Amino acid sequence: MSSHDSEVKQFIRMTESPVAPLVVSLAVPTIFTMLISAVYNMADTYFVAKLGTSAAGAVGIVFSVMAIIQALGFMVGIGCGSQVSRALGRRNRDEANCFASSAMAMAIIFGLALSTVGLTFTDPLMELLGATPTIKPFAADYAKYIFIGTAVMCASIVLNVTLRSEGRAVLSTIGLGFGGILNIALDPIFIFKLNLGISGAAIATLISQCVSFAILLYFFLSGKSITKLSFRSISGNINVYLTIVKVGFSSFCRQGLAATSTVALNHGAAFYGDAAVAAMSIVNRIFMFVLSALIGFGQGFQPVAGYNYGAKKYHRVKEAFRFTAGVGTVFLTIAAVAGFYWAPEIVGIFRVDDPHVIEIGATAFRAQCLVLPLQPLIVISNMLFQSIGKAVQATFISATRQGIYFLPLVFILPYYFGLKGIQFTQTCSDTLAFLSCIPFLWFFFKNLGTAKMREEIIPQSVIAEKIEL
Repeated sequence: MSSHDSEVKQFIRMTESPVAPLVVSLAVPTIFTMLISAVYNMADTYFVAKLGTSAAGAVGIVFSVMAIIQALGFMVGIGCGSQVSRALGRRNRDEANCFASSAMAMAIIFGLALSTVGLTFTDPLMELLGATPTIKPFAADYAKYIFIGTAVMCASIVLNVTLRSEGRAVLSTIGLGFGGILNIALDPIFIFKLNLGISGAAIATLISQCVSFAILLYFFLSGKSITKLSFRSISGNINVYLTIVKVGFSSFCRQGLAATSTVALNHGAAFYGDAAVAAMSIVNRIFMFVLSALIGFGQGFQPVAGYNYGAKKYHRVKEAFRFTAGVGTVFLTIAAVAGFYWAPEIVGIFRVDDPHVIEIGATAFRAQCLVLPLQPLIVISNMLFQSIGKAVQATFISATRQGIYFLPLVFILPYYFGLKGIQFTQTCSDTLAFLSCIPFLWFFFKNLGTAKMREEIIPQSVIAEKIEL
């Protein structure tokens, strides 16, 4: 089958297949990928925590660094992916190639710049991110290896998102999944067998990221992807890069604010000692794992929304949103009930010999379980507006949960409620973010209902004729 025929069949699949099975088929591989990524993040926390409470706190400090790297990578990746899926929906493959190649170059340049800054100012950065004097040495040892691989991490995110935007979620899963499994296997070897301590965890992460990048790049260079990467396709038009940044800026806000909020949380928790920093770090990693399944499911929704919005099949966009948000709500409600009941046991897996960490962590964990069922509407709303190029709406929604509401609350609540304020900050912020999504969705779907009358459905006879050509 020629690449043209493959492209047309993919277009038919994305715009004609029943919506629910289509979303599920695209989501299953991405859920697996996200879970693997979350598991190896938790594995780092688990193995590093064996080195002591201060080492466990260092993982929370370096999480801010990872969030900044991901902020840049996902800004470029989501900005590119949105354009790629809609370009393919319009049957414009050259435009998709241009955005993919330009985004790849952009990610590498951003990654190298961040790597240079990070390696030059590692120690002061760790202090800025909230490391206590006892946590700082562990955090610096971990972070320097993460900074070495920053460009590779950013580029891998772009390749991953581009494959998902094409509807090639399985290829994305193979690349990131293999790297994640490798990281989990290398962690105990480098940390304990080779006696590298916390540096071993960072080296394992660096190696796994390089392997993932190599696998993902192979898929593009071997012709297994729809879009093609080439130096000739890298655009010299500044508007291409501005478009990528504009559409992906909401992801930058979400990830960047995640880093900022983590820094603020670390500074607030540090007032109550290393145990508080370690406890909040553990809770955040656990919830990353829980939410990774939702994010993976949403990533299966995104190319469906992008393709069909580009093809003007608005009723399919609405159907896909309802299905994805509904399934996510049911899943996270079940997870919230289980998490609330077993909170001490879950936190205790990481620091079983430190009851103070368990006590602080269990309260924070239960507080977040209270609002866990609200997450699907927040996450899927943001993904919807990203996928269809509504940058302003997507940016605002992404900024609410860990920026607009979280940052003021993380200072106000502890002032009045002490440690309890730290533990309940995310709960209050999530509630306000959920309420903020409702008017945006109401106006969007109200207008989409009128646009539905103008849908331009491509006749099957025309598609069949193109396949023959």
